[in-house]
Amino acid sequence: MKWLRRPSWFALLLTLAGALLFMRLGVWQLHRANEKEAILRRYAAAENEVPRDFAGVAMTPPANAFARVRVQGEYLADRAYLLDNPRHDQLGGVEVYAPFRPQGSDRLLLVDLGFLPGNGTDQAPQLPPLPTGEQALQGLYLPPPGVGFEMGGNALARQAHWPKTTVYLDLPQVAGDLGSLLYPQVLALDDDQAAIYVRAHVLDFSAMPPARHRAYAFQWFTFAVAAVVIFLMLHRRRPSKRRTSHEQA
Repeated sequence: MKWLRRPSWFALLLTLAGALLFMRLGVWQLHRANEKEAILRRYAAAENEVPRDFAGVAMTPPANAFARVRVQGEYLADRAYLLDNPRHDQLGGVEVYAPFRPQGSDRLLLVDLGFLPGNGTDQAPQLPPLPTGEQALQGLYLPPPGVGFEMGGNALARQAHWPKTTVYLDLPQVAGDLGSLLYPQVLALDDDQAAIYVRAHVLDFSAMPPARHRAYAFQWFTFAVAAVVIFLMLHRRRPSKRRTSHEQA
C-alpha cells in the first residue's frame, strides 16, 4: 500500500494487541448479556411451575433452573435477620429472613419473608410475629444474595438482641450464629396478598442489566475500531512538498 508508511514492529504489535483486547472485552460483555437473559427466562418459567417436594432439591438444586418447592415445618421462634441493602432500597426498609426447620431435618432453611418498607426513620421497622406451629410454605428455592466485600468482620456475632441487622447475608455466618447447619439456598416465598411483606420475585440485575452489557460491548468494539483508525492515520503517507508544487504548476 503506497499510501501507508511502513510502521515499526512496536507500533504494529501495540495496535494489534489493543484491538484484540478490546474485541475480547466486547465479546465477553455480549456473553454476559446472553447469560443474564437466559437466567431471567429460567426465573420467569419457574414461577409458573408446579411446586415440587423440597427434599428432592434441598441439597442438590438444579444447576440450570430455579426450583419452585413446597415444604412443611416450623419457624424458629423470635429469630429473624434484616438485610439492610435490599433491591427495594429506594423505599427504605429491610428484606426479612427467618430460619425454618423442615420436618424431620437436622438443617435449617433460611426463608425470605419479603421486603418490609421503612417507617421514615433510621430505626428498623417493627416486625410482625412469626406464625407458630406447623407451617406449609411454597416459593422459589434460590441462591442467597451476593455477599460482596464485607468490612468490619462478622456483624451478627456482635449483636445480642433479635432481630439482627446485616448489610450482607452470609450463610456460613448465619449458620454459625444459629449454631446449626443451613441448606445451601434460601426460600423466597410466593406472593401473598394478605401478607404485610412485599414479595416480588425479581432478580436484582438493576446495577448491570443485559442492555448495559450490550452498551459496554459496543463501547469496546468502538475502541478496537478507533485503535486501528489511529494507527492508519499516524502511518499515512503525506504528499511531498516537491510533488505538491509540481502539481500546482
